[in-house]
Amino acid sequence: MKNTQLTIHEAHKLLKEKKISAVELTKNYLDRIKKVEPKVKALMTVTEDVALKQAQKADETIAAGKASPLTGIPIAIKDVICTKGIRTTCSSKMLENFVPPYDAMVMEKLNATGAVMVGKANMDEFAMGSSTENSAFFTTHNPWDLDRVPGGSSGGSAVAVASGEAVCSLGSDTGGSIRQPAGFCNVVGMKPTYGRVSRYGLVAFASSLDQIGPLTQDVTDSALLMNVISGYDKRDSTSVPESVPDYTKSLKPDLKGMKLGIPKEYYVEGMQKGVADAIQVAIKKLEELGAKLEEVSLPHTPYALAVYYIIAPSEASANLARYDGVKYGYSYKGDTMWESIEKTRENGFGPEVKRRIMLGTYALSAGFFDAWYLKAQKVRTLIRQEFDKVFEKFDALVTPTSPTVPFKIGERTDDPLAMYLSDICTLPANIAGVPGISIPAGFVDGLPVGMQFIGKHFSEETLLRVAYAYEQATEWHKQKPEF
Repeated sequence: MKNTQLTIHEAHKLLKEKKISAVELTKNYLDRIKKVEPKVKALMTVTEDVALKQAQKADETIAAGKASPLTGIPIAIKDVICTKGIRTTCSSKMLENFVPPYDAMVMEKLNATGAVMVGKANMDEFAMGSSTENSAFFTTHNPWDLDRVPGGSSGGSAVAVASGEAVCSLGSDTGGSIRQPAGFCNVVGMKPTYGRVSRYGLVAFASSLDQIGPLTQDVTDSALLMNVISGYDKRDSTSVPESVPDYTKSLKPDLKGMKLGIPKEYYVEGMQKGVADAIQVAIKKLEELGAKLEEVSLPHTPYALAVYYIIAPSEASANLARYDGVKYGYSYKGDTMWESIEKTRENGFGPEVKRRIMLGTYALSAGFFDAWYLKAQKVRTLIRQEFDKVFEKFDALVTPTSPTVPFKIGERTDDPLAMYLSDICTLPANIAGVPGISIPAGFVDGLPVGMQFIGKHFSEETLLRVAYAYEQATEWHKQKPEF
């Protein structure tokens, strides 16, 4: 058996019925990595030895009848999540040789289930980007068209799943960095409510926005991973002590009694007609499934992009100040302390990271803090209040994941604003801290289109139900790239 397009629940069934061993399954995926990795370049580090040891242990767990749904399942981890004894680079020269002495909370939970890590996934440097072209080492390619981007910053995580290098993966989402690459690669990507999943061991980009979440083949797998990674962690001051339900129990095939809103502000100027048309077809399918849909307005949404690109760079400026060549990571040996710090940052950070640090430092500087950062925080509150008000009437909102299909590699590298607009539909959810999920919703000229559902705080069950009902009524998620 050489199938490497299995879902978690399909692989679990095969393992439980002893039709394949965890070692055999892992070897299948490692062989697939060797075959396709030169084309897609999804993984920063392949952890073959670790994976085989974990698979052997998983087989022992299965033989003892103690297997969980994740036992023996090959998974890729975004290289911004700390893994004990395995380098975590953030796709930056600054951390090229950094080996964490501890695991992130999500890794502790995955290891406890017996999951098998096959590699660390490439990403935009320090999670800053929308295309995975900002990695300091190489660009990841979209398996649907190798000349196009996979989205970002979790592009490597999305491609690992879409190209069959892993059954599932974890990414991080600061302004759409799980959902946008999920949409570009025809997989499912979920950003949980801020505080639902511990950020302990997640290398910080923008602390009030970052959240870890799953990228999977289907919605059922997303629910299974959410069951594992969710929960309170006292080591994370932003973690919320909210009880975790069994998300798989929310998966129902119809939407009777549900009311969904269509926010008109998300259909932005410049949206590709094919994307808009695909979403309209998907909306009709939601109505057929029993949902009532109605257009709504979120008038502060147009300000979300500006708010995000003040708050996120400001927090990045503060978080990345620790990389000074003294504590850890890359270090330039200059004649003076100041030269060492300056050259460490000049040589260790890439152009996009430097751009955002400069933006953030400017916004936080004396004389501009009130005019920019404080005002952005006030508008952020208005955006959140708008979401709260809408969710008094609606169960969830329906939007495109991205206004375009995947664009060509290099097409937007000289136009940062055009690149930033890629996240226009996803970043409002991060600003408000609410959950969102992207699912496959069609194709335009052979390229994937993602549809996004946004819900109120801690409404992951509702989003999974809506996503599952649509998924079961369509075939988009079953289509796989051939290369």
